[in-house]
Amino acid sequence: MPNVDLKTVEGFGQEWTVFKQNTLSDSEKSELFQKYFSLVEFSPQPGKVLDFGCGSGRWSALVAPLVGELVAADASATALQVARENVRAANVRFVLATPDNLPFADQYFDLIFSLGVLHHVPDTAGAIVSLAGKLRAGGTLLLYLYYRLDNRPAWFRALWRVADVGRRGISRLPFPLRRALAEVSALCVYWPLARIAKYLPVPASWPLKFYARRSFYTMRTDSLDRFGTVLEKRFTKTQIEEMVSAAGLTEIVFSETEPYWVCKATKASL
Repeated sequence: MPNVDLKTVEGFGQEWTVFKQNTLSDSEKSELFQKYFSLVEFSPQPGKVLDFGCGSGRWSALVAPLVGELVAADASATALQVARENVRAANVRFVLATPDNLPFADQYFDLIFSLGVLHHVPDTAGAIVSLAGKLRAGGTLLLYLYYRLDNRPAWFRALWRVADVGRRGISRLPFPLRRALAEVSALCVYWPLARIAKYLPVPASWPLKFYARRSFYTMRTDSLDRFGTVLEKRFTKTQIEEMVSAAGLTEIVFSETEPYWVCKATKASL
């Protein structure tokens, strides 16, 4: 069986059709890019790069000018159509694929990044192994998985558990209702908490502080992402390190700032 959840793939296709990410300001795109890609060096230029789970193509559009060849892969044909509209670069090709059926030889890529994707597949550890197999020896994997709030206080984790009950119910509703409730969440939860964090000296543990300087568009997108997705898993830093290591990757490094956990690892030499 392919390592993919079809309802989740369908949901993301619907999400990227609504939130195409093409109206974000250049400054916000650049700031987000720096947060997710701070662990990666693009000099010297990577030759062959894979964006697995490219979605709307928001990362591919920024990475394409920095690399030789870029493959934008996703399990959703709908998402790939949005990505084609957003990424207009001669060195990019688009591939419909799951983690386990990528149509490339082993050790093909110099860099693979998969950001906010593999926590939405049935077998996350297996997906990491599949991607690692496509990396050349010495190549780099950049990975972002939802964290299990392992660096947060107990009250924060309790608050998340309450929110997750809501996610489990909302994610099973028809898309128009999922979107409507996500919009309410963005307006009534994300926006006020984020703006308080922007203008007042709140503690580091303040909920949704990451969005203090984000646009309302990003809040709406991420609210739908978090509450509208059927399959979501979370991992501790230790669990991520164990999965990445088991896939034959070494030199594992984590970003120490939000979003947690962004991880970079190197394919071990043969």
